[in-house]
Amino acid sequence: MGDIRRRGVVVLGVTALVAPLTLALTSAPAQAASCTTQAGPYQKQVEKFLGRPVDGKQSAADCKAIKAFQDKHGITPDIGYAGSVTWGVMDLMNKQKAVGDKPNKDGKCPTNKGRIACVNLSLQLSWIQDGNKLVYGPVPVRTGRKGFVTRTGLKKIYWRDIDHVSSLYNVSMPYSQFFDGGQAFHSVGLSMWNPPGSHGCVNMTTATAKKYWSLLKNGDDVYVYGRKPGT
Repeated sequence: MGDIRRRGVVVLGVTALVAPLTLALTSAPAQAASCTTQAGPYQKQVEKFLGRPVDGKQSAADCKAIKAFQDKHGITPDIGYAGSVTWGVMDLMNKQKAVGDKPNKDGKCPTNKGRIACVNLSLQLSWIQDGNKLVYGPVPVRTGRKGFVTRTGLKKIYWRDIDHVSSLYNVSMPYSQFFDGGQAFHSVGLSMWNPPGSHGCVNMTTATAKKYWSLLKNGDDVYVYGRKPGT
């Protein structure tokens, strides 16, 4: 997130510049080759997720499938090793899918505020609701990594800038909607599961950020709760 100059006040924020999950990286074997022959500690879980034969043994086809998944989501090292970061991303995807169309089943996002954007850090999901009615979502998002966590609590959108550019990092932040200091909803050109996360903003795909831009306005409530894995 960049400097926000508004009414003479400069609000410094930090955007998502680096690669959801800040999980401890299981040491993968050092390899010069592009694909490891060694099975990882989460081999069977990863094989099952990818629809591979579940035997707990690394094959060339297993490695190719794991590496493709790692490359797609910016997971490093991308050598096809079934380590904790790779499985952590897959496990989160499973949990997100299990939510279905009831993201506020636990009732933690307020239903007495009218239209509100909810962010569940634990599941890296966001949605817009109006009372008990689900308006949009849930959608995967990418929130703050360790040391730059997205702050929890009830907030309000106070400034919107469709073509915002961070003057601090010279990084484009399209469809920015700021709700807490320099923390904002905005689009990024990264996978929503690209670890370890943002510098505090709630990253979205371009399609999601455009939808949030059309559905929200200044003064609308935002509620952030939970805790991102690894933070």
